[in-house]
Amino acid sequence: MDSATKDEMQPSLLPGPEWPEQERAEQLARGAALKWASGIFYRPEQLARLGQYRSREVQRTCSLEARIKSVVQSYLEGVKTGVWQLAQASEAVQGAREALGQAHGLLQGMAETTQTLKPLREQVAQHKRLQVLSQLLPRLWAVPAAVAHTQTLIATQRLLEAYVCLRELEQLQEETWAPLEGLELPVFEGLGPLAEALGRAVEAAAGAAGQLAREDPALLVAAVRVAEVDAGYMASLELAPRDWRQRCLQALQEGLERTHFGTPLLPEPGALAGWLEALRVALPAELAIAEALVAPCCPPHYKVVQLWAHTLHSGLRRCLQQLLEGPGLGAADAFTLLHWALHVYLGPEMMGSLELGPEADVSQLEPLLTLENIEQLEATFVAQIQANVTQWLQRALDEEVAEWNREQEPGTDSSGFYHSPMPAIVLQILEENIRVTSLVSESLQQRVHGMALSELGTFLRSFSDALIRFSRDHASGEATAPHYVPYLLATLNHQSALSSSVSGLQPEGAASGALAPVETALDELQRRICRLVLEALLAELQPLFAALPSRRWLSSPELLDDVCERTARFCQEFRRVRNPAAQLLLAEAERMVVLQYLRALMQGRLVCRGAHERTQVAERLQHDAAQLRELFLGLGLEESVQCAPVLLALRDLLNLRDPMLLGLEVAGLRQKFPDVSEDHISALLDLRGDVSREQRLAALSSLQAGPQPSPSAGRRALFSLVPAPTPALSSCLPSGPCA
Repeated sequence: MDSATKDEMQPSLLPGPEWPEQERAEQLARGAALKWASGIFYRPEQLARLGQYRSREVQRTCSLEARIKSVVQSYLEGVKTGVWQLAQASEAVQGAREALGQAHGLLQGMAETTQTLKPLREQVAQHKRLQVLSQLLPRLWAVPAAVAHTQTLIATQRLLEAYVCLRELEQLQEETWAPLEGLELPVFEGLGPLAEALGRAVEAAAGAAGQLAREDPALLVAAVRVAEVDAGYMASLELAPRDWRQRCLQALQEGLERTHFGTPLLPEPGALAGWLEALRVALPAELAIAEALVAPCCPPHYKVVQLWAHTLHSGLRRCLQQLLEGPGLGAADAFTLLHWALHVYLGPEMMGSLELGPEADVSQLEPLLTLENIEQLEATFVAQIQANVTQWLQRALDEEVAEWNREQEPGTDSSGFYHSPMPAIVLQILEENIRVTSLVSESLQQRVHGMALSELGTFLRSFSDALIRFSRDHASGEATAPHYVPYLLATLNHQSALSSSVSGLQPEGAASGALAPVETALDELQRRICRLVLEALLAELQPLFAALPSRRWLSSPELLDDVCERTARFCQEFRRVRNPAAQLLLAEAERMVVLQYLRALMQGRLVCRGAHERTQVAERLQHDAAQLRELFLGLGLEESVQCAPVLLALRDLLNLRDPMLLGLEVAGLRQKFPDVSEDHISALLDLRGDVSREQRLAALSSLQAGPQPSPSAGRRALFSLVPAPTPALSSCLPSGPCA
């Protein structure tokens, strides 16, 4: 294209409207020029140079106009070139549009032609499938026979061969999938059940691992190898695992549990002990078989011995939990289970045997019995043992009480003391139950120890109540006992035997004050027996003391001789009582005789008529005190614990010749016997018969004015147990109790 044509195609540039910025630029230029001119020509001397400034500005203006024209010309030339290029591009686009339209038409024609080729394509694909099937047809025809053969191999427990056949059939099935595009042939429908049958056969073999390890280890090895090989094969092909390995391990555990814990245990009497004894023998033997026979048949990562130990432990634990959730156990079964679970199971006879390796250690697993289980079993054992102990003790007491009304005296031991097997039976029952629980745990022993002490306290109270009924029936005549006192003395020996042996019930480490209630009950029982014996003695002596004091008593020792004779005869039975109970009885008997003597003196039956009778009374008191002292010394009572010396103190009071000195004598009597009262002193002064009212008041005032008696731990009450007649008001002190 020549330049003339090019010029013709270029559009002419007509002057357009002025730019808005142009006006603003001119205004700014004019303002700047005016500012500059005003600054230059501000002074008159500079006006001479106006021409120079004009010519210089004209040159600058021309230069700017030339530069502007050059820029505008260059811009116009670029615009002309761009317009020409746009025209050329428009022509090229139009040509491309026409070419694309022609291509679109051609493509529509080719699509219609392709639709006519689709049946041919399908025929080609079918031909390829038929070609593959024709090549695999001999092998496919053999699939049913191979499936039947594999089933036969499974039935005959030839597991490795069966697995090889199954693998070949599965590989053939995989070879048909790709050509047939995942199409499943009916001939392969039996592979799924066949694989499941082989898996069950592997499970069955693993479930009987213990038996197979002894009888047919090859079958066990084959089952384990099939499970292991299949796990690796399925993992290499990234197929869904059949979990034969996991099923094999689970079958090992289930078979082991089924062998030892498959039969539910019923809490029949004696069944639990036999079952636990069988486990004591069977579980270590099972672990030994696992270590010697089963472990070599399995891969090392199976950890057969550890698996065996943990499975047996968990199965036994679950079985025991089911047993405890059922009907309640008896005392024997609860004790057997506690002892077996806490001591035998982890002991050297079972899981703690040195013959077992470290893999068989179950000490770090959950215990067979939880704390709640142990609490439940201990409570069951203690409750039932308590019921049995109550029954046994009551039977022993009933047998003992039944003998109290016999015609024969109580039996004696080789030393001549009254004896009965009842205390030994009671203590043996309690000691045996406490001792046997030490084989289980300290907590159970403490429970049974507390129960035993409680039952012993109940037994002692029942024993005491039986004695009261025995005494009441004997006194009322309803059931007169031929040997009432001997049997009371025999019970005192029973109390002594229990008291001396009760400390043997205290286990090591028990609280020191645990026996305090029982010791208190024993002391109370001893006091009650002594009181009943002394009441029997008192019943014999009361008629004799009714004649004391009297004129006959002053003149003859016959009355006291009768008292001493009956007392000696009665107390002769005390030789059948063991010490210290015998000494206690003698001391109480001597005090009772003295108290009855004092009671008779205080009754006011005798008043001395003169100094001669007072002397007779004093001599009689001295004689009686010496007679009583000799009596009880002969019976074996130590003189230091006798109360008869009180009669000598009364003798001094009655034998005092000067009534003015009665105050000193009364004060001395008060120092020796602090429990003497004004009433007792008044009764004694009445017995003297020569004390005036003033002398009486002076003597009584000495009780209050004199020094208070010093306390003595060994001093026993006498006067406080003797009632005295109330004196006349004329003989009382204004501040005394009778005033």
